Amino acid sequence: QVQLVESVGGSVQAGGSLRLSCVASGKTYNRNFMAWFRQAPGKEREGVVSIYTSGRRTVFASSVKGRFTISRDDAKNTIYLQMNSLKPEDTAMYYCAAGLIPPLTMEAEAGHFDPGNYNYWGQGTQVTVSS
Repeated sequence: QVQLVESVGGSVQAGGSLRLSCVASGKTYNRNFMAWFRQAPGKEREGVVSIYTSGRRTVFASSVKGRFTISRDDAKNTIYLQMNSLKPEDTAMYYCAAGLIPPLTMEAEAGHFDPGNYNYWGQGTQVTVSS
């Protein structure tokens, strides 16, 4: 089992920045990919960014590319999502996810943002961006 705990989100005005963190604990070797997803009210959960924990490959959703960055601190089993130039449409519940996923599954970008590929999920943290 892998436990994921996200940091508290927050509320910012459009154009502002927030940083989320996700700490993994438990059998952390049971994951080779981690990701951030988000879900706005009435909408499906969508992938934001994924990261391969054993390498450097990252995949960003087009909606956040150039504004969001992801980093990791392996010593702390933590990944960070830095969100800049936030827009009202970024308002959502943000979820950290992790999984032990065959690399072949992740060769296509769509695999990175398929929630079904991830076995473990955090509880979610709310991000609200006001105009």
